[in-house]
Amino acid sequence: MPDFFDTVPEPIAFEGPDSDNPLAFRWYDADRVVLGKTMADHLRFGVCYWHSFAWDGSDIFGAGTFDRPWNPATASGAASGLEPMAAARMKLDATFEFVEKLGAPFFSFHDVDMAPAGATFAESARNLDEMVELAAEHMDRTGIGLLWGTTNAFSHPRFMSGAATNPDPAMFQYAAGQVAHCLSATHRLGGANYVLWGGREGYETLLNTDMGRELDQLGRFMNMVVEHKHAIGFEGTLLIEPKPMEPTKHQYDYDVATVFAFLQKYGLENEIKVNIEVNHATLSGHDFHHEIATAVSAGIFGSIDANAGDDRLGWDLDLFPKSVEQMTLGMLEILRGGGFTTGGLMFDTKLRRQSIARDDLFHGHIGGMDTMARSLLAAASIIEDGELDRRRVERYAGWADRHDILAGDVTLQQLHDAQMTGDEPVGVSGRQEALENLVARHIERAR
Repeated sequence: MPDFFDTVPEPIAFEGPDSDNPLAFRWYDADRVVLGKTMADHLRFGVCYWHSFAWDGSDIFGAGTFDRPWNPATASGAASGLEPMAAARMKLDATFEFVEKLGAPFFSFHDVDMAPAGATFAESARNLDEMVELAAEHMDRTGIGLLWGTTNAFSHPRFMSGAATNPDPAMFQYAAGQVAHCLSATHRLGGANYVLWGGREGYETLLNTDMGRELDQLGRFMNMVVEHKHAIGFEGTLLIEPKPMEPTKHQYDYDVATVFAFLQKYGLENEIKVNIEVNHATLSGHDFHHEIATAVSAGIFGSIDANAGDDRLGWDLDLFPKSVEQMTLGMLEILRGGGFTTGGLMFDTKLRRQSIARDDLFHGHIGGMDTMARSLLAAASIIEDGELDRRRVERYAGWADRHDILAGDVTLQQLHDAQMTGDEPVGVSGRQEALENLVARHIERAR
């Protein structure tokens, strides 16, 4: 089809920090080498199908506002009169046009983003298979890869009481079939990961909920996904995406620590990692970098949904990231943990409903990519300088002479007896304010 984004005829280029061109990168220089790797390899940017192309700009108070001729819920879509598969093909064309012009190396999708639902499960599966073949052609033509695929097992009314945790085994079976088919589709497209977000795996009230049973169902479901992964030869990483609430009152995958406990209970800690979303982290009462550090410490760090929330609003906003300070602390923990392997930075972000120009989507992503690129530079500067890590090591210097404690060579009673005649310990300053100023200087100077 003709270019959908015809006001952006050329790929977005890097022009440097002094550029005033709103359709150019100021900080993201894909080929620039930072700590021995290119920015592109460090950041592994991806564009999401759902908010960027499937969503119509609606909210609970109003209809869709966007110009999306493939979506019948929009004015342009209703006027186009396209049959569902023709609309899906147009949406696919626009998606790859956008990702290619933006210069992002990856995209991600839900099954229902890419292909319309049919009258039966079998028809839906055939629709997805057809669209996967077309997506593969686009990927071959452009070199764009699939960061991850995932299944939408939360929007349809059949999943109003959950998918894997549903009280009806027929719904469990439907969800299992859907995940099996989408995981296989992700495998055919060479996906690097497969994400499992429990959109409605939680509860509204305990009055009608058997939590123990539902968690056992969820644990068995995840084990079945692992078994299917190995059966089909998928070599990508399985990822659970934590979220504390919304759409249910309480989600079973509340935060990284909760997910790790779940994985350990059901013998999955060596099979599944986490996809951490910034806005989900803050909704759970944690800083973004806390969730990354928790995942790295547990050995389950996988990938990131790069977005932002609003401190005054208690729901998932999926704003484009703009805070270099917040993202620098996140990138610092990612770099300390060794960086991404199969994961990356997926922009699980959406435009505001009033941003109705087609090229607004470019402005949002350019700003987000520049934010993450500058955050990478600041985090790399902190690591190269070494002062922050040196001070952190010094803070624990006293443990160098007490290996016996962690080695289990001393008992609680022995420590008690030693303290009976020992000196009173003297505290040492944590230097938090000085360290915050140190980080701020690196952010200011990062170029």
